[in-house]
Amino acid sequence: MALYNPPSATLVQPTSDDSTPTTVASSTSSVTVLAANSNRKGATIWNDSTATLYLEFGATATTSAFTAKLFAGGYYEVPFNYTGVISGIWSAANGNALVRELT
Repeated sequence: MALYNPPSATLVQPTSDDSTPTTVASSTSSVTVLAANSNRKGATIWNDSTATLYLEFGATATTSAFTAKLFAGGYYEVPFNYTGVISGIWSAANGNALVRELT
């Protein structure tokens, strides 16, 4: 059996030297948690609410169609290189989402 060793590749990890914190009030209607940003290198979202937060990669989040479900106190790291809009909806309106975007 022949062995194949591909040429070596250089992996360049993007770095960030700036982060922007925002607070998004909870809502039982879909709201924008993080606007699209082509300069985004990463982001974190913390559900600072006693209600469940449903996150969606796209314009409209629902409690039945979502990307991630964050229970009270839950934390989420946005996947590397996702720069699109993130929407959210809570099961009850109390508390906030604490968002930090890295650029």
